[in-house]
Amino acid sequence: MADPARARKIAERIKSLVAEYLEFRLKDERLGFITVTDVRVTGDLQHASVFYTIFGDDKARADTEAALADNRGRIRSHVGKGLGIRLTPSLEFIPDAIPEGAANIEAALAAARERDAELQRNAGAQYAGDADPYRKPAADDAGDE
Repeated sequence: MADPARARKIAERIKSLVAEYLEFRLKDERLGFITVTDVRVTGDLQHASVFYTIFGDDKARADTEAALADNRGRIRSHVGKGLGIRLTPSLEFIPDAIPEGAANIEAALAAARERDAELQRNAGAQYAGDADPYRKPAADDAGDE
Protein backbone atom coordinates (compact mmCIF):
# COMPACT_ATOMS: atom_id res chain seq x y z
CA MET A 1 0.00 0.00 0.00
CA ALA A 2 1.33 3.39 -0.96
CA ASP A 3 1.77 6.33 1.33
CA PRO A 4 -1.35 8.57 1.23
CA ALA A 5 0.81 11.63 0.63
CA ARG A 6 2.44 9.91 -2.34
CA ALA A 7 -0.95 8.86 -3.70
CA ARG A 8 -2.16 12.47 -3.39
CA LYS A 9 0.90 13.76 -5.25
CA ILE A 10 0.46 11.19 -8.00
CA ALA A 11 -3.23 12.10 -8.28
CA GLU A 12 -2.36 15.79 -8.68
CA ARG A 13 0.25 14.93 -11.30
CA ILE A 14 -2.22 12.75 -13.20
CA LYS A 15 -4.74 15.59 -13.10
CA SER A 16 -2.30 18.05 -14.64
CA LEU A 17 -1.05 15.53 -17.25
CA VAL A 18 -4.57 14.61 -18.37
CA ALA A 19 -5.66 18.25 -18.54
CA GLU A 20 -2.56 19.21 -20.51
CA TYR A 21 -3.04 16.32 -22.93
CA LEU A 22 -6.72 17.11 -23.50
CA GLU A 23 -6.02 20.80 -24.07
CA PHE A 24 -2.91 20.74 -26.24
CA ARG A 25 -2.35 17.30 -27.76
CA LEU A 26 -5.66 15.54 -28.34
CA LYS A 27 -6.98 16.45 -31.76
CA ASP A 28 -10.53 15.13 -31.74
CA GLU A 29 -13.35 17.33 -33.01
CA ARG A 30 -15.82 15.55 -30.72
CA LEU A 31 -14.04 16.84 -27.62
CA GLY A 32 -16.00 19.69 -26.09
CA PHE A 33 -15.16 22.28 -23.46
CA ILE A 34 -13.93 19.92 -20.74
CA THR A 35 -12.51 20.58 -17.30
CA VAL A 36 -10.72 17.96 -15.21
CA THR A 37 -12.01 18.60 -11.69
CA ASP A 38 -10.45 15.84 -9.61
CA VAL A 39 -8.44 12.62 -9.73
CA ARG A 40 -8.56 9.89 -7.12
CA VAL A 41 -6.00 7.10 -7.03
CA THR A 42 -6.45 3.78 -5.23
CA GLY A 43 -4.08 2.94 -2.39
CA ASP A 44 -2.03 0.55 -4.51
CA LEU A 45 -1.69 3.15 -7.32
CA GLN A 46 -3.18 0.74 -9.87
CA HIS A 47 -6.35 2.63 -10.74
CA ALA A 48 -7.14 6.33 -11.18
CA SER A 49 -10.63 7.82 -11.41
CA VAL A 50 -10.61 11.07 -13.40
CA PHE A 51 -13.59 13.33 -12.70
CA TYR A 52 -14.51 15.91 -15.33
CA THR A 53 -17.20 18.41 -16.25
CA ILE A 54 -18.36 19.42 -19.71
CA PHE A 55 -19.85 22.75 -20.64
CA GLY A 56 -22.61 22.32 -23.20
CA ASP A 57 -25.74 20.41 -24.02
CA ASP A 58 -26.38 16.67 -23.87
CA LYS A 59 -25.01 16.10 -27.38
CA ALA A 60 -21.71 17.77 -26.46
CA ARG A 61 -21.51 15.61 -23.34
CA ALA A 62 -22.15 12.41 -25.28
CA ASP A 63 -19.59 13.35 -27.96
CA THR A 64 -16.96 14.18 -25.35
CA GLU A 65 -17.59 10.93 -23.47
CA ALA A 66 -17.14 9.01 -26.73
CA ALA A 67 -13.92 10.90 -27.52
CA LEU A 68 -12.54 10.12 -24.05
CA ALA A 69 -13.45 6.45 -24.38
CA ASP A 70 -11.79 6.21 -27.80
CA ASN A 71 -8.60 7.96 -26.66
CA ARG A 72 -8.23 6.39 -23.22
CA GLY A 73 -5.15 4.40 -24.26
CA ARG A 74 -3.36 7.45 -25.68
CA ILE A 75 -4.11 9.46 -22.55
CA ARG A 76 -2.88 6.61 -20.33
CA SER A 77 0.33 6.36 -22.38
CA HIS A 78 0.94 10.09 -21.93
CA VAL A 79 0.28 9.80 -18.19
CA GLY A 80 2.70 6.85 -17.93
CA LYS A 81 5.48 8.79 -19.66
CA GLY A 82 4.87 11.83 -17.49
CA LEU A 83 4.69 9.99 -14.17
CA GLY A 84 7.82 7.91 -14.49
CA ILE A 85 6.69 5.21 -12.08
CA ARG A 86 6.94 1.47 -12.65
CA LEU A 87 3.25 0.77 -13.27
CA THR A 88 0.93 3.21 -15.00
CA PRO A 89 -2.52 3.29 -13.36
CA SER A 90 -5.55 2.44 -15.45
CA LEU A 91 -7.79 5.45 -16.10
CA GLU A 92 -11.53 5.68 -15.62
CA PHE A 93 -13.33 8.84 -16.73
CA ILE A 94 -16.34 9.77 -14.58
CA PRO A 95 -18.61 12.78 -15.22
CA ASP A 96 -18.61 14.98 -12.14
CA ALA A 97 -21.91 15.88 -10.47
CA ILE A 98 -20.87 19.44 -9.64
CA PRO A 99 -23.18 21.18 -12.18
CA GLU A 100 -26.22 19.22 -11.03
CA GLY A 101 -25.42 19.92 -7.39
CA ALA A 102 -24.97 23.60 -8.13
CA ALA A 103 -28.32 23.68 -9.94
CA ASN A 104 -30.03 22.10 -6.91
CA ILE A 105 -28.44 24.66 -4.60
CA GLU A 106 -29.50 27.52 -6.90
CA ALA A 107 -33.08 26.21 -6.94
CA ALA A 108 -33.12 26.00 -3.13
CA LEU A 109 -31.77 29.54 -2.85
CA ALA A 110 -34.39 30.83 -5.29
CA ALA A 111 -37.16 29.18 -3.26
CA ALA A 112 -35.77 30.72 -0.05
CA ARG A 113 -35.64 34.16 -1.70
CA GLU A 114 -39.28 33.79 -2.77
CA ARG A 115 -40.36 32.85 0.77
CA ASP A 116 -38.41 35.82 2.15
CA ALA A 117 -40.11 38.14 -0.35
CA GLU A 118 -43.53 36.77 0.65
CA LEU A 119 -42.75 37.37 4.33
CA GLN A 120 -41.65 40.91 3.48
CA ARG A 121 -44.93 41.55 1.62
CA ASN A 122 -46.89 40.29 4.62
CA ALA A 123 -44.89 42.39 7.07
CA GLY A 124 -47.39 45.28 6.79
CA ALA A 125 -50.38 43.13 7.84
CA GLN A 126 -52.70 44.31 10.62
CA TYR A 127 -53.49 42.34 13.75
CA ALA A 128 -56.95 40.79 13.98
CA GLY A 129 -57.53 42.18 17.49
CA ASP A 130 -56.19 45.16 19.33
CA ALA A 131 -52.71 46.40 18.59
CA ASP A 132 -51.70 45.52 22.15
CA PRO A 133 -53.58 42.38 23.20
CA TYR A 134 -52.17 42.24 26.75
CA ARG A 135 -54.17 43.39 29.79
CA LYS A 136 -52.92 46.36 31.65
CA PRO A 137 -53.65 47.16 35.27
CA ALA A 138 -56.63 49.43 35.69
CA ALA A 139 -55.78 53.10 36.14
CA ASP A 140 -56.14 54.35 39.72
CA ASP A 141 -59.31 56.43 39.94
CA ALA A 142 -58.51 57.29 43.60
CA GLY A 143 -56.93 60.57 42.60
CA ASP A 144 -60.17 61.66 40.89
CA GLU A 145 -62.34 61.34 44.04
